[in-house]
Amino acid sequence: MHDQPPVELGLLLYPGVQLATVHGLTDLFEIAGRLTGTAEDAERPRLRVSHWRLEEGEAAPRRVYDSLSAASGSPSVLILPPSLAEPITPEAAAPYREWLRRQHQSGVRLASICAGAFLLAETGLLEGRTATTHWLYVERFNARFPGVRLDADQLLIDGEDLVTAGGLMAWTDLGLRLVDRYLGAKRMLDTARILVIDPPGRQQRYYSAFSPRLSHGDSAVLAVQEWLQETGAQDIALATLAKRAGLEQRTFLRRFRQATGMTTTAYCQQLRVGRARELLQASRLPLERVAWEVGYSDPGAFRKVFTRVVGLSPGDYRRRFGGVVRAGR
Repeated sequence: MHDQPPVELGLLLYPGVQLATVHGLTDLFEIAGRLTGTAEDAERPRLRVSHWRLEEGEAAPRRVYDSLSAASGSPSVLILPPSLAEPITPEAAAPYREWLRRQHQSGVRLASICAGAFLLAETGLLEGRTATTHWLYVERFNARFPGVRLDADQLLIDGEDLVTAGGLMAWTDLGLRLVDRYLGAKRMLDTARILVIDPPGRQQRYYSAFSPRLSHGDSAVLAVQEWLQETGAQDIALATLAKRAGLEQRTFLRRFRQATGMTTTAYCQQLRVGRARELLQASRLPLERVAWEVGYSDPGAFRKVFTRVVGLSPGDYRRRFGGVVRAGR
C-alpha cells in the first residue's frame, strides 16, 4: 500500500536527444519501481516516469508519455539527456530556458547527462556552481559558460537542486542516484544487481583520454608538443624542451603554460600515463616494466603519478580495463 504520492521523474525530449538514454532510464526506473519485498518497501512512493516534448506551435513542453497517466501534479525531477550529435546551440536552447527556470523555481530538481549540461547551463542556473559534462566537451563548455566551475574528472556532481552527470553512459549513475534518493539504498543496490551495473561511485577520469590543446597558435610550443608526443615524453628536462622551442627557459615555461593551460611536468605526466594505460590494457608486461617503458625508473613514483592522474592504481586499472588480452586466450 503506497500512502505517499508518486515521485515523477521526467525526461525532456529536446531536438537531437539521445533516445537510448531516454528508454534506458525509463526501463531502469520501471525495474526499480517493481522491486518490493519488505515492509519498508511498502512505505516508499511509487515512481512515475514521464517524457516531455515541445511540440510545434506550443509555448511550453508537455507530457507525451506518462507511466501513471491518471496521476496529476508536477515532476520531482526533470532530466536533460545527452545529445546524439553536437551539444545544443544557444538558439535551439532558447525555447526551453524560461520554462526550465520556472520549473526550478517551483521546486523541481534539474539533472543533466553528458551534453545535456549545455542546455542546463543555458538557463544560467549553473552560474557559480560546480558541474560536470563529457570530457570531450571541456573546452567548448568552458568557452560558452566561463562562470560555471567545470570538474570533468567527476562522473556525477549532486548539488541537490541541480545534478550533473558526465559521460554518455552516466545515465546509469544518475538513475541509480535518483533511485537511492527516493526509494533508498537497498532498492538502488538491488536495481544495480539486476542490471549488472556498478553503483554510483565511479569517476570519469577512469575513462577519459588526454586531449591536449593544439590550436593555441604558438608554433614554438606546438613543436615541443609534437616532439613529446613522438618520443613518448622520455626526455623531459627543461633545458631540452626550451632548446627544442628555441626559447630561454623562463620564457618557454611561461609560454607553454599560457598555450596549454598546464605546466610542463603535468603535461608530460599526462602523456606518460596515457601510454601506460595502453600498455596496461593491451599487454601482460609486469608493472615495473610498464613504468620503465613510459619513462619511470622508480616503480613507486610511477604508481603515485598514475594513481593521482587516473584515480586508480596501475594494478586496479589493469584488473578493470585489461580484459581485452584475457578475452583473447
